[in-house]
Amino acid sequence: MKSKLLIASLLVGAIIMGGCSAGNSESNNNSNMDHSTMSSMDHSNMSDEEMKNMEGMDNKDNSMENGHASHNNPLALNNSTGENELALPPIIEPKNGIVDITAQQGTTEILKGTKTETYGYNGSFLGPVIRIHKDQTVTFRTKNALSEPTTFHWHGLEIPGNGDGGPHQVLEPGVTEDVNFTVNQGASTLWFHPHPEGATAEQVYKGLAGLIYIDDENSQKINLPNEYGVNDFPLVFQDRQFTEEKQLNYQAVLNEDGTIGDTLLINGTVNPKLTVGKEKIRLRLLNGSNARNYTFKLNNGATFQQIATDGGFLNQPTDMKEITLTPGERAEVIVDFSKMDDKTDIALINEEGITLLPFKIEQKAASTSNIAQKLNDFGVTEEEKTLPVTKKLELFGMGTMVSINGSQFDMNRIDFTQKQGDTEIWEIYNKPDMMGGMTHPFHIHGTQFKIVSIDGKEPPLNLKGWKDTVSVEAGQTVKLAVKFNNKGIYMFHCHVLEHEENGMMGQVEVK
Repeated sequence: MKSKLLIASLLVGAIIMGGCSAGNSESNNNSNMDHSTMSSMDHSNMSDEEMKNMEGMDNKDNSMENGHASHNNPLALNNSTGENELALPPIIEPKNGIVDITAQQGTTEILKGTKTETYGYNGSFLGPVIRIHKDQTVTFRTKNALSEPTTFHWHGLEIPGNGDGGPHQVLEPGVTEDVNFTVNQGASTLWFHPHPEGATAEQVYKGLAGLIYIDDENSQKINLPNEYGVNDFPLVFQDRQFTEEKQLNYQAVLNEDGTIGDTLLINGTVNPKLTVGKEKIRLRLLNGSNARNYTFKLNNGATFQQIATDGGFLNQPTDMKEITLTPGERAEVIVDFSKMDDKTDIALINEEGITLLPFKIEQKAASTSNIAQKLNDFGVTEEEKTLPVTKKLELFGMGTMVSINGSQFDMNRIDFTQKQGDTEIWEIYNKPDMMGGMTHPFHIHGTQFKIVSIDGKEPPLNLKGWKDTVSVEAGQTVKLAVKFNNKGIYMFHCHVLEHEENGMMGQVEVK
């Protein structure tokens, strides 16, 4: 029986793991390419049996048991019953220029009547919203109160490499370290999470994640909803799978190609609802899951407006019917509840029609002011459009055998170099293999980049903004204009956390 389960798991695993692929035979044809030490490897001619054997080397025998039949048809989420009001993280701001942030462990009553062992920042589960301002000089005073090493990675923040919190900057238990920097980017919704080599996925799964809001003069002038908890709400989406004991046992549910759960938590709240007024409401969406993609829409088919991407505002509000975010991506949207019937059930749903977040509309004083039609002055320059590609990244593999340009992550190897302040064009190609492939969220530390093209075409309007994580579908080629304003060593990787940990990550040194 055990052998039958193993064979079944390997067969399903081969289907699941088939997406982490890329390759481009042209990568050696440009003498200006920065290949550094990354080698080229073509796995596309592997047989089915070889593909299965790759996955079977190290993969846990649980892909069948946990229902992870496919990332294109993932384990279904529960419908939110709306019985619990959405929890809101506390806001903390610098005091005398210092923000204290402690990674700690504890217990949290996520499911009624049970204490679940969890991790959190400044609390037992998840973390606060850190609010800072452009041009402000701040110190993040980080402390590790866990019983294991961790790091503090500031996802989307332009920061010197020695403060970025990648796997180089490990804090041992009991250690406190100051991260000093000046905020040099515009208004945006960023986030922070751990990034220790080999433990990122599990630490995030247990609860280490928080938000960073950057404000600037522009954001205070463009008449956006900005009253926290009244018309401006953070929404951190994460899926989890609880054991029979209602615990978060990551090792029991680990899937080497991306761990997916059936229970949705928003801001750590199970079965949430959000009470809003009949006014324009700003929702700051973060996909904080290990691997699941989310497509968000309203159940009544209403249009909403996207106003921001990962790293800042779009040039103008953009009408949308739905928006998809892969792990690590953010978006800000405006929903106009003043036009909706408060007696009608309104909810945020996913592409399968699963109710993610029901809204309760109250008849209370509403702001009816109009949002500015000009939010930003963002654009890809003509020069950036004509720059040659100098870095090509070829993703390939499955499960524990993922790679970039044929190599797995090595902390002692610098894969690319780039000069501080120079803009280069990075080309990311997700080559489908015999199993069809899957979408990869590609993230670069320490910078906000511009999407120049997707398969040779301009990106859609809602992607014409600053990004630090970009969704690359199987078979797609994405070109990015990348500039680093600080020096240091930065990671680039797939933000499916299990892919990152299994080696789909590299390093660029900015000099």
